Amino acid sequence: MNKASLDKPTLIYELNLAKKGAKNIAGIDEVGRGSIAGPVAAAAIILPENPRPWFNQVNDSKLLSGPAREKLAREIIRDAQVGLSMVTAEVIDEIGIINATKSAMVNAVKALGPHVDGILIDAIDLPESKIGHRISIIHGDQLSISISSASIVAKVARDSLMKDLDKLFPGYHWSRNKGYGTKGHLQAISTIGPSILHRKTFLTSID
Repeated sequence: MNKASLDKPTLIYELNLAKKGAKNIAGIDEVGRGSIAGPVAAAAIILPENPRPWFNQVNDSKLLSGPAREKLAREIIRDAQVGLSMVTAEVIDEIGIINATKSAMVNAVKALGPHVDGILIDAIDLPESKIGHRISIIHGDQLSISISSASIVAKVARDSLMKDLDKLFPGYHWSRNKGYGTKGHLQAISTIGPSILHRKTFLTSID
């Protein structure tokens, strides 16, 4: 795994893979791995060939305000090639969160099409992708523009889904906590019980 000093994301890693022969490089990130309800989501982003003004604004989605994330997500989807995949809580319980996260990442890359020949992944190695040109980067969502773009798209998509699911499964306050194990969320589970969208294996670990 590669690690560089934390700073604003750059194109350094994308250029390194390009020098090795990769032409269609996707940055990959996930969101929701630590949630106790809902899916884990992953996005894969191939940046546009020519830099856009938003390149200088992207960062780890967790470091951005909600409005800033949503604005950037719209711009990224408009200008870049985007693959998105989510793996349900049921599957997470069946295969485990690490395998589910990798599955979401692989499927996000597949959604881009077979032309992808290089990938940059936040923290996780992904030999399952069967793509030879790949780099796993610690804190990649703060270092690589394509990975940080993926983190933004994945988070906005998952947050939007959790807000919609909050209307279907009221009482858990998913529009606020996005399925994470906040005090209020845990109290709601204790009072009304878990829903079909809760990760049962996660709830067992916090009993």
